[in-house]
Amino acid sequence: MAEDVLAAVRTAPGRTEMRSFPMPDVPDDSALLKVEVAGICGTDVKMYAKPPFPDPVIMGHENVGTIAYAGRDFTRRHGVVDGDRVFVEHYVGCFHCEWCRRGEYRHCENTDWRTNPDARRYGYTSAENPFHLWGGFSQYLYLPWNAVLHKVPDGVSAELAGIVTPLSNGIEWALFAAGVGYNSTVLIQGPGQQGLSQVVACKQAGASQIIVTGTTRDAVRMQLATDLGADHTIDVRQEDPLARIKEITGGKGVDVVLDCTAGAGVAPVLLGVDALKRREGTMVIQGELAAFPDFPMKKMTEKAITIKSARGHSYRACELALEQLASGRFPLERLTTHTFGLDDVDRAIRAVGGEVDDGVVHVSLLPWSDKKIRNEASR
Repeated sequence: MAEDVLAAVRTAPGRTEMRSFPMPDVPDDSALLKVEVAGICGTDVKMYAKPPFPDPVIMGHENVGTIAYAGRDFTRRHGVVDGDRVFVEHYVGCFHCEWCRRGEYRHCENTDWRTNPDARRYGYTSAENPFHLWGGFSQYLYLPWNAVLHKVPDGVSAELAGIVTPLSNGIEWALFAAGVGYNSTVLIQGPGQQGLSQVVACKQAGASQIIVTGTTRDAVRMQLATDLGADHTIDVRQEDPLARIKEITGGKGVDVVLDCTAGAGVAPVLLGVDALKRREGTMVIQGELAAFPDFPMKKMTEKAITIKSARGHSYRACELALEQLASGRFPLERLTTHTFGLDDVDRAIRAVGGEVDDGVVHVSLLPWSDKKIRNEASR
């Protein structure tokens, strides 16, 4: 095994440097992952531009790889051996608090960087902490005893497994939070990797009408939404989205709104409130709005709307996502549109942010590749 580990390290807002770290001595209760794929999402774009915690940080929280070395106690605890391919959740809970005991380790204080300066979460933790390798933009990843792993099914490639995080979020938010099921009518706002993942989750759950909104620049993604099972797509810049939704639903509105616009302002929320049916609809939103002074509370309460926040994923959602990938029912490989090498992290993040390249949905970083590889979104 190599003596040094190469990693792309965020050293300042919008700046990455290649650095070498010593290969850590791994205790018996820990392991080392050889990173094959680190997925990049919209959260990485925001964290890269405006880091909410001190650098240096090895980013990368959507990680897939093979076990390079597992200590004896780690093997006994997790049931994995050297060579196993696994998906690693980015949460590193304490596993003795109430949230962890309930299986909701995503809410554990040990992994919440917003309130705990010493939190452990892959892609968010300082590289100056012990073992250094706390992010997937690196050749290796350190796995402590409390890492959360999922074995990748046979037949699922590392790159395909790299979309487990957005797909599990889609399952968590659409099925578990919003309760989408048989014969549900659903509005999905935003055809990015999260929105497209929710199309798959809703289709698999038996939704009867799936409507996806986007803009003119989303033409490729909107076509992909249709190919994945969306019944209707609406370009909000070319037609009145509310009028079109009412037309599609016979004036009733939808049962569920899933807002995946991530920072597009108040317009998607207002559209969601209007588009929901008259009584007891559900809307799941991401926490991007700092303030909303004219929030339509009266209309929301009159319609008995339930609003829930989109917050990560559960263990069960990840397992279902892996099963979905293994089933081959949907052409999910089409979400993995672009791959980059470790030396091109800056461009990879900017591609997800829409600054460079075209037709980007989900970007995969390959730490062992020495150059960028571009795959056309239309493949």
